[in-house]
Amino acid sequence: MSEVRTTCPYCGTGCGLVASRSAGGTLSLRGDPEHPANRGRLCSKGAALGDTLGLEGRLLHPVVAGRRASWDAALDRVAGGLRATVEQYGPDAVAFYVSGQLLTEDYYVANKLIKGFIGSANIDSNSRLCMASAVAGHKRAFGSDAVPGSYDDLEQADLVVIVGSNLAWCHPVLFQRLRDARRTRGTRVVVVDPRRTPTCEEADLHLPLRPGSDVTLFGGLLLALDARGAIDAEYVGARTEGLTAALAAARAAAATASDVAHACGLVAADVERFYAWFAATPRTLTLFSQGINQSSRGTDQVNAILNCHLATGRVGRPGASPFSLTGQPNAMGGREVGALANQLAAHMDFAPADRARVAAFWDAPRLAAGPGLKAVELFDAVARRQVRAVWIMATNPLVSLPDAERVRQALARCDLVVLSDCVADTDTAAVADVLLPAQAWGEKEGTVSNSERCISRQRRFVEPPGETRPDWWMVCEVARRLGHGAAFAYDGPAAIFREHARLTALDNGGRRLLDLGALADLDGPAYAALEPLRWPWPAGAAAAGRLFADGPFPAADGRARFVAVAPLAPAAAGAPGQLVLNTGRIRDQWHTMTRTGRSARLAAHCGEPYVQLHPDDAARAHVADGTLARVGNRRSELLARVVVDRGQRPGSLFVPMHWSDRFAARGRVNALVAPRTDPHSGQPAFKHDTASLTPFECAWHGLLLCRRDLALDGADYWVRSRAGRAWRYDLAGAEPPAAWPAWSRARLCADQAPVEWIEYEDRGRRGYRAARLVDGQLESCLFVEPEPIDHNSDWLVALFAAGRLTDAQRAALLGGRPPSGAAPSGKVVCSCFGVGEAQIVRAIAERGLADVAALGTALQAGTGCGSCLPELHRLLRETARVAA
Repeated sequence: MSEVRTTCPYCGTGCGLVASRSAGGTLSLRGDPEHPANRGRLCSKGAALGDTLGLEGRLLHPVVAGRRASWDAALDRVAGGLRATVEQYGPDAVAFYVSGQLLTEDYYVANKLIKGFIGSANIDSNSRLCMASAVAGHKRAFGSDAVPGSYDDLEQADLVVIVGSNLAWCHPVLFQRLRDARRTRGTRVVVVDPRRTPTCEEADLHLPLRPGSDVTLFGGLLLALDARGAIDAEYVGARTEGLTAALAAARAAAATASDVAHACGLVAADVERFYAWFAATPRTLTLFSQGINQSSRGTDQVNAILNCHLATGRVGRPGASPFSLTGQPNAMGGREVGALANQLAAHMDFAPADRARVAAFWDAPRLAAGPGLKAVELFDAVARRQVRAVWIMATNPLVSLPDAERVRQALARCDLVVLSDCVADTDTAAVADVLLPAQAWGEKEGTVSNSERCISRQRRFVEPPGETRPDWWMVCEVARRLGHGAAFAYDGPAAIFREHARLTALDNGGRRLLDLGALADLDGPAYAALEPLRWPWPAGAAAAGRLFADGPFPAADGRARFVAVAPLAPAAAGAPGQLVLNTGRIRDQWHTMTRTGRSARLAAHCGEPYVQLHPDDAARAHVADGTLARVGNRRSELLARVVVDRGQRPGSLFVPMHWSDRFAARGRVNALVAPRTDPHSGQPAFKHDTASLTPFECAWHGLLLCRRDLALDGADYWVRSRAGRAWRYDLAGAEPPAAWPAWSRARLCADQAPVEWIEYEDRGRRGYRAARLVDGQLESCLFVEPEPIDHNSDWLVALFAAGRLTDAQRAALLGGRPPSGAAPSGKVVCSCFGVGEAQIVRAIAERGLADVAALGTALQAGTGCGSCLPELHRLLRETARVAA
């Protein structure tokens, strides 16, 4: 294989990758130095993509009713079920739920089939969960779903305001670009976030505002800009409407910075400083993401930010723009082809002229007449049996949707659930009637669009295994069986892309920003060689960089709109003992871990679901750092490891959203989240729920490592993660079993010979240790203690890579501690080089290391992807404080 340039499948940054194979056959992946998004950089997840390419857990053949089936039988079942549902209940009894993991070409044909030929607009994407409020806010303000800036603004801004985004963990490559800009041009950074996240390590000012008070903060900023004479009167008069009403709405809420500080729970001097910096800095870039979008007021929060940029004319100018950071790799591509319930393809809506244009272009016999059901509404309709057949593509809604347990119950009762995915045993796969094996990233061809409107090619560099097929092919085959073969007779993704490009240019004439007319006749070789480009790219013109800097806005009068937004009371705890529940991502995991959960180095940084809270709240709840706690409300309950952190705002909890039933006994945080949505965007509020926290009283704690993937029972708490050549299980229970030897043998024994079983039980301390050896090699081991077990297990993981164990290694196993002289490395901080926290602290103290450059020289920490740099800064600061 020669080098193949492709695109990362994780966040919306859209990093370029180069895949290559050595003469010995080893596949390697590295950042593409020529891609404009990342310029060769990668984050920890991207750097570990090679760990996720194996076939373990893959869905490799169709399954119908739990049994392997042929493709013909599976597709006949899907098409027959859809046809029968339409005939009996009408087209709106059918729904598709798709994903930002799909390629644009997959999205396009799915949208075309259900809206144009089945006749239902009930297609929505899991992008609804992350970007819908940004879309709605852009359309209200600019008249179009278009991000005006580009990543180059990171290097050109003098002030960067990061709102509702842990950029260091969620978009690490962009964070590295920002860090470099700070070093070269002294860029100031303000972080607006209730939590002190790793992103704050680069902040000149952190505003830990009360959850839900963003509208008040930015309304106050709009007033401050007016009071300081910082509003660009010429720009506002020539290019906008509605400033007077927006100022009046802000004034009614909080007239002064002191009022804002009181309402937001901030220090007045910090608010004044932020307002002064914003007013005095023409090159200001505001980055916002899920902390803004995932709210029942998300669209208003977006418009409160856009108002401030419109007032100062800082839209689409170098280093000066509002910038929505997309969550998924192709959330924007899905919006471009209409894979949301409230829009048609090519950024057209259900207005009569748009509908007629799309119907004629597709020759669609029964184009949907109006918007369909958005994500939360869609699964509510499944629960009510209004929707009887649903096709889910490349997503895991039983984990990712709010009120996730109700979603499980709804799908279990649905007449037909089809899932096309590349993983065999997701939570959603367990309730599906038909499983269709999809090609995974690295096996398929197509395009994606990132946060800055850059279209990049995703190219195949691994041969598709088993009977896997592209998602677009599955949709087209079902369409053919439904009698629409002529409209779906594509010979590959290039043909689909050409049709998409032609539709964007149809009757456009500048009325719609999305215009790919220059690519409408792209042939196969040109499509194969397509370089990254930003839209719009109309026929006969150059591809765009920034938008709105000079030309009119895409509204009938060419003007942008201020939106008068009034704040509501900020989120607060409900009943006594309840805390505000906030959910989000962590550094080294992605969504529901179907890909990242297979990588040992990604699990090493954070292997368990956790609940982060302030020390005062921990004291009130009688929980200690490192113990287990119940987090619950009337909808559900989870068990999580307690992390006590002064960076967490008092009165609030933070729980990551990644763990599913596949990786934890009770770790699905979205089962606790109410299905409340923004009235404009339909986006759920994942940031402002309430929950109580109580200790989970454990009689025992266990650590189990095994070469096999075990199905565990008999433990109230278990979490599964990769650890070298073994699977690691962290265990705990409220009651110990009657006899540990019997318990462990029942779970660890298999029909293998010769087997050697060694064990030690300390009944006085209620401790137990056992190991199972096959041909002298360690196959599994179990450690049980009455107190939480030190998670420092790197020495154990190393034993699984050894050959026949020595007497000293056997003694270490029974003793439950590493061989003498082995210094623990601690929790992994640098995933690229496996450098642990204890190693780092020792090196700082013993060698007198004073900065991250010295740490990199001594340990390599921070010299790979750079995702760990904020934590290295923290450890340097904390170690110096302890020494002082």
